[in-house]
Amino acid sequence: MRRWSLQRFWSWLLSHLGFTCVTPVDCQILETASALQQKEDECKGEADTVKARFGKRHELIMLLFLGFAGVYAMRVNLSVAIVAMVIPNPHSHTESKQADDICPLPVYQQGSNVTSENRGEFNWDERTQGMLLGSFFYGYLLTNYLGGRLADKLGGRLIFGVGVILTALLTMISPLAARHSIFAFVIIRILEGMTEGVTFPAMNVMASYWIPPQERARSLTRIVGGCQIGTVVTLSASGWLTQTSWGWPSIFYIFGLYGLVWGWFWFRYASDSPDDHPTISVAEKLYIKHGIGEHRRNECLDVPWRSILTSTPFLVVIVAHIGHNWGFYCLLTELPTYLKNIQHYDMKQNGILSAVPYLVMWLFSLVYSSIMDHLLEKGIFSTKQIRRFSMVVANYIPMVSVLLVPWAKCDGRLAVLLICVAVGATGASLCGMHCAFQVS
Repeated sequence: MRRWSLQRFWSWLLSHLGFTCVTPVDCQILETASALQQKEDECKGEADTVKARFGKRHELIMLLFLGFAGVYAMRVNLSVAIVAMVIPNPHSHTESKQADDICPLPVYQQGSNVTSENRGEFNWDERTQGMLLGSFFYGYLLTNYLGGRLADKLGGRLIFGVGVILTALLTMISPLAARHSIFAFVIIRILEGMTEGVTFPAMNVMASYWIPPQERARSLTRIVGGCQIGTVVTLSASGWLTQTSWGWPSIFYIFGLYGLVWGWFWFRYASDSPDDHPTISVAEKLYIKHGIGEHRRNECLDVPWRSILTSTPFLVVIVAHIGHNWGFYCLLTELPTYLKNIQHYDMKQNGILSAVPYLVMWLFSLVYSSIMDHLLEKGIFSTKQIRRFSMVVANYIPMVSVLLVPWAKCDGRLAVLLICVAVGATGASLCGMHCAFQVS
């Protein structure tokens, strides 16, 4: 320690006498340090401007966007397909005149017991249909935690990609399973739920390495926007596909094929972190790390279950997520059936009208997230205030809107408008509870 102090004093003394280097070795050290410092300063300067550039993190956002579009396409396809798969009840038209909760048939549909657009193939009652629509979520519930832990250990790239590809394969064999037996179809839907259940946790793990906190609200909105776009495209296209010569099985084949094609691009261009990406620029890597900090990727930590389960913020997010998803997925799975059986829209109208609320949600989430980020940057709202306000918008506006749907009665346009408001407002949750899932 003393020797080092004397050496520093000697270097200081000589430098003030006009000598910049004590020995050739000192000269080399000083030159190397100066070059490194200059390089770091240049990278920091470039990192300040890289925020506005299109970089590798934006490529990942685009891949995740397209991946979630496929995930939701394969999740909601049954909601429309099941309307075309089921044989209509031959007594439904006469009963609809007496039932208080079913609207009378439009004039153009009166006089025919079974419309030519939907002859159906399976004699499933409402209870069986509900079981088939709900079986996906039993599987989805089982693998959320597993997906997060596997992504921590094996990397989000592998878990997310395998989850989507396996879901695509299961989707493509769904028509075969449905024609085999109800039991086989239920098992396929449960397995699809399990393979999709790992995708959201894997995305959150990847985002925690790739997306700086200051970009997180907007980036997450863009990523999860794939869910809305996938829903819009699927619901719109499915109504048309059921009317083609390919019939309802084409809904499963086309979107399953999309998932397989996406998987090729994913494994070619995605990486677990900036350190693993072969072509990322030094400036972008520095910018990301400066915002996120270093993660201890190779350190295996025990899960502090007691601290987690007694954490008030954690429990609040769980309660908010359960309440929010309860209403959201009820609308997502049952809306096409409601429009067909209660409001009597035909299949093409059904698909388009079922898609409109999710288009509204996507557009609203983009505008809303930009406004919230602006308010945060200006210091008008704090992060906590934005999270809380967003959940008020995302939960209470849909609650009131859904309660007003029965008031609309048989006014189909008003009912669809109220559903658009309900689903659209849920887009605010992307600036609320969804931001809590990411590691800061």
